[in-house]
Amino acid sequence: MNESLTNLTDTDAEAHKPDILRIGQSMTRMRLMTGRRLIGRLAIQSVAPGLELSHLDVLDTVRRAQEVGDVTVGTIAEMMRIDPSRASRIIAEMVGRNILRRKASQADARRIIVVMTPLGQRLLSEIRAQKLAFVSEVVKDWNPEEIKAFGELFEKFISGYEDIFQAHIKDIADEA
Repeated sequence: MNESLTNLTDTDAEAHKPDILRIGQSMTRMRLMTGRRLIGRLAIQSVAPGLELSHLDVLDTVRRAQEVGDVTVGTIAEMMRIDPSRASRIIAEMVGRNILRRKASQADARRIIVVMTPLGQRLLSEIRAQKLAFVSEVVKDWNPEEIKAFGELFEKFISGYEDIFQAHIKDIADEA
């Protein structure tokens, strides 16, 4: 039996199999739609034409990472699962466009950290506004209880997905 179903009995797992398969099929449909990155493209078009989608990924990574502490090129590379040299090149482009800037860490002046500029914050705000408008349109016919329940369950699902993904990455690294 799949480890992700260990909390279900064999009977429960079999009974829920169609629902679990439906979730997987919905994930595929969502991946195909989000693969086009419509929300990111709209944000770029309205705030900073000429940016690449990878720049938005870095901005979101900086936003998430700065909640925990200083953000370095290494932090960004690790969170985005890309090579540090690629992260460094993208960050250099963003510094050149005044979206990010480098500065010395307050905790350790020898360490260089990455922070958002006002333009970077404006771009991030525009992305959030685009996402809010887009998702609001999707759920416009839902009642408040459905929106709340879906938000909680979707967050729980994504957190579990990330946990399993991280465990598999760790297993692969341990085997290497």
